[in-house]
Amino acid sequence: MNKTLHYTIKPEEAGLTVGCFLRKQGYSRHILTHLKQTEHGICLGSAPVYTSAILRSGDRLTVRIIEEHSSGQIQPAALPFPIVFEDEDILVIDKPAGMPVHPSQGNHGNTLANSAAWYFHQQGVPYVFRCINRIDRDTSGLLILAKHMLSAAVLSKDLKEHRIRRTYLAMTTGRLTPGEGTVRAPIGRCPHSILERQVDPLGEEAVTHYRVLVSSDQASLASFSLETGRTHQIRVHMKYLGHPLLGDFLYNPGNHDCPRQALHSCRLEFSHPISGKMLTFTCPLPDDMKACLKRFFPGQDAALLF
Repeated sequence: MNKTLHYTIKPEEAGLTVGCFLRKQGYSRHILTHLKQTEHGICLGSAPVYTSAILRSGDRLTVRIIEEHSSGQIQPAALPFPIVFEDEDILVIDKPAGMPVHPSQGNHGNTLANSAAWYFHQQGVPYVFRCINRIDRDTSGLLILAKHMLSAAVLSKDLKEHRIRRTYLAMTTGRLTPGEGTVRAPIGRCPHSILERQVDPLGEEAVTHYRVLVSSDQASLASFSLETGRTHQIRVHMKYLGHPLLGDFLYNPGNHDCPRQALHSCRLEFSHPISGKMLTFTCPLPDDMKACLKRFFPGQDAALLF
């Protein structure tokens, strides 16, 4: 995906080198190297310029990000690709449950990456798959895809520094204590499994905030926000509290109240990687989780609860 960006240098930015200015805009060392190797990758006016050049107030700097090749070994496949939002820099997708995000052993052609490859192949546009916030195969909901290397770099940094707010809805077994709570419990791998995680004092820091929306002796619906993004974090923390998710084959085996783990990425809040404008996206519960809610809480409307 190609992208051309124009910057007019402000008085307070005068005296910076081109490289320093671009780093302040979110350009990584990798991107700057790529631009140096691109013909007319960085120009002042119409003339190519080195990153060591000094900028003056009123200068017009043009950057051309050229990507001519798509992600290697990701085959296009005509799969669901529900777009919530799209512009020149990002896509926000409502990923269906059951769809892995990335190709892996046993999942080579049925992933979101294959679906994205098909979407851009149909347009004749090269595309490198860059997913910013990852969710499990059987978790549904909102994901951000970057359309070029700059938006990917900015959003990846924002995610690492907790500037992308992610909210989930989940249904758990049993009655969660009404109100709000926080789980602070490190997470590490289970020694007997390549998939399973557990609370482990030697694991990585993990912090989950939750708010109970409705509960009964049989089940609860809660919203969750994450400070950290550990693998299976909500699923592990809820098992740790004694309230594993409905339908979770790994952490609640034998429970069939939902056809998959009852977890949905329902809300994203973040700054646009290029304009800086704050964006908020929401996504209602999918049908399978609505059916669970109706079974345990007849008459309750998830949209009103949340």
